[in-house]
Amino acid sequence: MAAAARHRRIEWWFRGAALVALLAYLPGHQASRSGGLVEVEHWLNHPVLLLGAAAVLLVVSMVVQFEFRARWAQIGFAAVLSPLIVIGAAIGALAYAFGDDGRLIDRKPAPGNPRHVLTVTDIAFSIDPIYRVELLTGSGWSARHWDVGTWEEGDGFRRAEWSGPDRITVTVEHETRVYTVGGDGRLGQPEVTPR
Repeated sequence: MAAAARHRRIEWWFRGAALVALLAYLPGHQASRSGGLVEVEHWLNHPVLLLGAAAVLLVVSMVVQFEFRARWAQIGFAAVLSPLIVIGAAIGALAYAFGDDGRLIDRKPAPGNPRHVLTVTDIAFSIDPIYRVELLTGSGWSARHWDVGTWEEGDGFRRAEWSGPDRITVTVEHETRVYTVGGDGRLGQPEVTPR
C-alpha cells in the first residue's frame, strides 16, 4: 500500500511540473504578440522546450503508475525510455540555443528619442531572408515591441528607417509605407504610396 501511495505522489509531482512548464509558456506566447513585453518573450516564448517538457513530464507521470517488479521489465523500460529522454533533451537544448529570435540586421534609435528603437531582423531558417521590422519602446522589463511588418525576399524589402522623430518609412520594391508612432509607442495605420 505504501508503494502505491508513493507512486501516486510521484505521479502528481510530474503532472504538477508539466503544468508549471505549460503555465510558464503562456505568458511568453502572449508577449510574442505586438505590444508584448520584450523580456518576457525572450525568456518564456520557447514552445519546443516548454511544451515538449510538459508532454514528456505527462508521459513520465503515466509511466510511473506502472510497477516493474521483474528485472527484465525494468531493463526493457530503461532501454526504451533512456534514448527518448536523451533525444528530447538534445532537441530542447538546441531549440533554446537556436531559438526563433533571428539575426539582427539593423538597429536604429529614433532621432531625439533613444527609448524608441527600430529593428530589422532576419527570422528565416533558410538561405532566403525573411525580414521582420519592429519598433521597441521603453527599456528594461517594461520594454515593449510593436510589429511594423514582415517581408519575404520576394516582396523586395529595401530598408526601414526613421523619416522623422515619430515617423517610420519602410521601402519595398513596389511601395513605400509611412507609419506614425504615437506617444505610447503604438503605430498608426500606414500611408501606402506605390512606387
